[in-house]
Amino acid sequence: MKTLKRPWVAVSATATSFSSSTCLCRSFPAPLVVSSWPLSTSQRRPYSSPSPSSPSSSFTSSSSSHDDLPPLRDEDIVRLAKEPQHQLRLADLVRHGWPPLGEKALLQSANFSLDLIPVRLARRLQALRNLPYIVVSNSHVRQIYRNYRHSLRSLLPWWRRRRAQGGGAITSLDEEIAFTDVLAELVTTHQNTIPILAQGFLESRKYIAPADVTTFLDEHLRARIGTRLIAEQHIALHLSSRPFYGVPGASPGSPGSPGSPGSPGSPGDIVGSSQANVNAAAAAAAENSETAPSTSEASSYIGIIDTQLRPARTIDSCAGFVADICELKYGVRPQWRIDGEPDTTFAYVPMHLEYIVTELLKNAFRAVVENRMHREPVVITIAPEPSGGSSSNDYNNNNGNQNTSSILPLDDNAPGVTIRIRDRGGGISPDVLPNIWSYSFTTFSDYDDLPVGTAPGGGGDVSDGLNIIASSNNGGSSIAGLGYGLPLSRAYAEYFGGGIAVQSLYGWGTDVYLRLKGVGNIE
Repeated sequence: MKTLKRPWVAVSATATSFSSSTCLCRSFPAPLVVSSWPLSTSQRRPYSSPSPSSPSSSFTSSSSSHDDLPPLRDEDIVRLAKEPQHQLRLADLVRHGWPPLGEKALLQSANFSLDLIPVRLARRLQALRNLPYIVVSNSHVRQIYRNYRHSLRSLLPWWRRRRAQGGGAITSLDEEIAFTDVLAELVTTHQNTIPILAQGFLESRKYIAPADVTTFLDEHLRARIGTRLIAEQHIALHLSSRPFYGVPGASPGSPGSPGSPGSPGSPGDIVGSSQANVNAAAAAAAENSETAPSTSEASSYIGIIDTQLRPARTIDSCAGFVADICELKYGVRPQWRIDGEPDTTFAYVPMHLEYIVTELLKNAFRAVVENRMHREPVVITIAPEPSGGSSSNDYNNNNGNQNTSSILPLDDNAPGVTIRIRDRGGGISPDVLPNIWSYSFTTFSDYDDLPVGTAPGGGGDVSDGLNIIASSNNGGSSIAGLGYGLPLSRAYAEYFGGGIAVQSLYGWGTDVYLRLKGVGNIE
């Protein structure tokens, strides 16, 4: 088996599940629901696409399971894909107010989700169809295609009702519960989209140019971030609001609104059997996320958004997690120091920050360990931005990143935070630096000749030890070693108008600048 030692860059993304109760930070390919309210411990069963048969079955209009769903016709996909797509803002996710939401606000949240998600799913189906046929014939890519078809079929009755009525299709709490159950299945069905797609493109790499893979994945993963955020935000608002249904004063919702899980007219009066599905999906998601907020902290959350997120706390927990892995793999524990303004807070999605910081710290810690500089601490500086700073797209373009004009930034008055991660790990080779933003580029090993099943994430022994250990409890469902860490982190950062810039001093070390934009004032 051929392996090739390369410099340290581009430690890849991984879907992690870390069982230690002392570690708060976990890394995963997509944000998951966080809720501080009681959840069912049962497991939500995601839709599973049928076993691949022949390539010609990729674009059929029917599915062998869930036959009670309406057929999805090609004209439905084309019509939906042609509808304008709303450019999602972080502020859109908090527009319905503080939980618990009253009935009107909760129905508005559900209908807002219905307006956005089917169009996004249809556009992803169209993009998958536009791939070379031999790529779509790959069993992993075909599985993703079928999953998207199933999810769109599940939402089709609601969308057709919306078209027929010309207004909100969800008009009662019972309908909202049923719709939220569909969203919960959507979240669990697409939970492993990234590792499955990664494996599919790895197997099809001879039939599609690397530049085309990067273009497709960049668009696909950005769209996936938005779709999951919309769905998970409504699920979280649903879970945080249902104990207060029927309680006077609960609408409009605000921190400290009257009511409790045991209040009359809350859980049992309106919640049908489908509510268990929503709870189960959220419970399974919470197991893979950062520790859910405690009751005392819950008032700072609007759904999955923490309006008082303290980056220093997240960074410290993620650094401890990665340092533990380094100690297990290399026998040394890198040091880190947080300076600047560690008490800074802003409104953001905690799970996005966790993922980005974990990936960046993997690179920094591995670099200092392999260059025997682990006694030199990695310095993480937190700098809140003054209001009226430079635009996020200018920031990305001036630092050599791709144009992000398609991503709608927040207004310049929204507070932002810049985080600098500085290491003494020797820097990045000039030969490697141009490739660090490419999907599937990794500097750890060359596995062109590996058979299926021994590639990183599938149990092989050639992958980076950091990722293998971090994903060891994840059942092999990981993109460890596939070179997705930096580009996927950048996609998360840029989605709401931020960005990542890398400055390398080869032979000395690397500075990584992470800029994040918040929501602004939340009334």
